[in-house]
Amino acid sequence: MTHKAVPEKIDAHHHLWVRSRTPQPWIDPGTMGAIDADFTPDDLDRALAGQGVTGTVVVQSVQVEAETTDLLDLAARTPVVRGVVGWVDLADPGVADAVARLRSGWGGAHLVGVRSMVQAEHDPGYLDRADLRLGLRAVAGAGLVVDLVTRHDQLPAVARLVREVPEVPFVLDHLGKPPLAGDDPSTTGDLADWAAAIDAIAAAPNVTAKLSGLVTEASWSHWSTEGLRPAVEHAVAAFGPERLMFGSDWPVSLLAARYDQWVDTLTDLLAGLSPAEQDAVWQGTARRAYGLPASATDEPKEEEEQG
Repeated sequence: MTHKAVPEKIDAHHHLWVRSRTPQPWIDPGTMGAIDADFTPDDLDRALAGQGVTGTVVVQSVQVEAETTDLLDLAARTPVVRGVVGWVDLADPGVADAVARLRSGWGGAHLVGVRSMVQAEHDPGYLDRADLRLGLRAVAGAGLVVDLVTRHDQLPAVARLVREVPEVPFVLDHLGKPPLAGDDPSTTGDLADWAAAIDAIAAAPNVTAKLSGLVTEASWSHWSTEGLRPAVEHAVAAFGPERLMFGSDWPVSLLAARYDQWVDTLTDLLAGLSPAEQDAVWQGTARRAYGLPASATDEPKEEEEQG
C-alpha cells in the first residue's frame, strides 16, 4: 500500500494563552465553551499531530505588550514556533523603542511582526491617522511585518492605507473576514462589496493575506467547503498563491472545526492549483513574508539567561 505524502506546512496564524496571565474576556462561556480554556504548547502539539506542520507563527490575542514578551519567551522554548506576531501601541511615539525593547529581550529574535487590531476601532478615520502611520513606518523600518485584523466593512480604508504607505509590508488576517454567514445558516452572505475591496487591496504589491479564520466567519454549525469556496477562489485570483498563506486561527477555529478538518477543507479548496502553487500557500509565502528560518536548527541562538 502506498501512502500519499503529507505536504510540509507552516501554520502562519494561531494563538496560545493561559488566562491567569492573559485574560480573554471576549470568550463567552455559554456560546464559546470549546475555547473557554487555556491553550498551551502541549495542546498545540496534539492539534498538529499528523498534519505535516513543521513550523508555526503565534499571534497576539490581546492589546498588552506583556503578552508579546510571554510569547517570545515561549517561542524560544518551543521548537515548532518559528515566529511571533506581537503587539505594541502603534499610535505611541515610542514605537521604535518598544520594538527594540522586545527584540533585545529573551526570545526577541523570534519577533517577526506586529499586529494592529483594527477590528476593535470604530473611528472610520483610524487608518488615516498620522500618528498611526508613523508607527507603521517605524515597524517596517525595523524589518518587521504589520498584520491587520479587520472587519469587512473596514476594507476600503485598508485599501487606501496599503496604497499610501507602500514601504510597509502588510499581512491581511483571515482574508479581511468576508461575510460568509448568510441570514439563513445554510446560505453564504453577499460577498460583492468584500470582493471589490479585496481586489483593491491585492492591487498593492506590499500585501499578502491569510487563508485563516474562515470557518468562524461562516455559520459555526452549518459551514461547508462549498460555502467557503467563492471567497477562497476570489482570493486566489486576486492575490495569486504566492501572496496567500495557510493559517489555522486555532484555537478560535475550534468554535466551528477541528484542526484536521480545516486542513482537509483547505486541501480540497486548493486542489485545482499546481503542486508549486499549493506549496506556496502551505508554506512558501509564510516563510518569505515573515522571514522564517528553514528549520528550527537554523534559528538564531538566544543568549544564555543571566542570574
